[in-house]
Amino acid sequence: MLHRNMVLHKKMYIGGALVEGQASLDVINPATEDCVATVAAAGLEDVEKALSAAKAAAPGWAATPVAERQRWMLKLRDAVIANEEMLRDCIHQEMGKPWGGTQEDFDLLERSLKFYAEEIQRVHDETLRDLDGTHEHRIVYEPVGVAVAYLAWNFPLLNLAYKIAPAMAAGCPIILRPSAATPVSAYAVGELCAQIGLPAGVVNILTTDGYDPSDALAASTIPNLITLIGSTNTGKHLMKVGATSIKKFSMELGGNAPVLVYRDADLDLAADIVSTVKFNNAGQICVTPNRVFVERDVYDAFREKVVARAKAAKVGFDKSADILTGPMIDGQAWTRVKGLIDDAVERGATLLAGGERPEGLTKGHFMAPTVLDGVTPEMQIYQNEIFGPVVSLIPFDDRETVLDRANDGEEGGLASYIFSADLGLAEAVAKRLRYGEVQINGVKYDIYLPHGGLGQSGIGHDCSRLALNDYLVVKRISRGLT
Repeated sequence: MLHRNMVLHKKMYIGGALVEGQASLDVINPATEDCVATVAAAGLEDVEKALSAAKAAAPGWAATPVAERQRWMLKLRDAVIANEEMLRDCIHQEMGKPWGGTQEDFDLLERSLKFYAEEIQRVHDETLRDLDGTHEHRIVYEPVGVAVAYLAWNFPLLNLAYKIAPAMAAGCPIILRPSAATPVSAYAVGELCAQIGLPAGVVNILTTDGYDPSDALAASTIPNLITLIGSTNTGKHLMKVGATSIKKFSMELGGNAPVLVYRDADLDLAADIVSTVKFNNAGQICVTPNRVFVERDVYDAFREKVVARAKAAKVGFDKSADILTGPMIDGQAWTRVKGLIDDAVERGATLLAGGERPEGLTKGHFMAPTVLDGVTPEMQIYQNEIFGPVVSLIPFDDRETVLDRANDGEEGGLASYIFSADLGLAEAVAKRLRYGEVQINGVKYDIYLPHGGLGQSGIGHDCSRLALNDYLVVKRISRGLT
């Protein structure tokens, strides 16, 4: 348990042991601006140790029977469940996330370990028919090998869950590199791995001190898979750095999610979902609505509903309070989002709510839930992923033109939303939206549902049985009939 004015020290988990690194980093709670932990950080030598440990573990873990891998996963799950409050408190302190918001992170880790322990049982060899009747053919699935996973800071345990569970289930040793901004909860998982005696090298957890050791993980020829949750630019960078050998890549990247609200939509439902997903986690969510297109007939009514919800949203850092919006991750993020808001206003948008630090919060990187009216394509906030608690409202008249506008972002291929009572219209629009996920009259994410983008927004999938495809390779075995 973390307490105010208490600074923890966390070690890396490499080769089955908790170890110090060549460097250390301070972890700052963005809600209080206090240091809540120091963590061991990896230099180049530490990275090489982790890579060597994972490589050494690969043959044995791949050969470990599925039933035994499952037992280790469920043993880790038991340890996670037994330490729920500690793990949630790590997230609460390292990123200032409201206490209620930490539940999703925790639940996804627990659910992911159980889901993939069960899902791996459904992976079976396949038989192919020989058209000439001269051979028997089988397709078998084997572990890809060592995986390196770069994790984003916005959901520290959820992002870790997306990677650790399918890797363990598939038989792949994994090196998890949490963000230097939020490594505390990931390091706590490393402590649990050490506590249960997980075989050495199967899981390794380290953050890095600077870009060189971080890039060294991808540049090494040891990894067979590089997986990332992060920005499109980071994805491009890691693919370039990782081109030292032939590797698989699985990446969930940036988004610029459009919302289409039609005149017959349930406006309260649409406003609830847009506001909740936009203001939760301070809008620091890859799938959060960015550009909200609203049919002109209902634009004024919808705008009023969103503004009311923005003004009613509770902001702050108090474990005992029902808070929706926590802080931005740091001062640089706050300044970037403030710059997007100011640019929009200078170019003609109207600020209807927020846009500044919330009243009464003098410390921490808080941005009040914000609503902008009349956003246009010339504004930076239209063109870029916001990653902040800002709703950009855009009226539309022509249903054909709005589809072109919804699809016009280069990095906008992750999530999209449609609200309409006309399900025929909604389904037709869904087919034309170039996004990996289309949500109609609702929003749903869970470990059993595929999560991935199209185009510049990603390769492969997190969640669902499809995630296992990234950690497995296909082999054909053919035998002549005599």
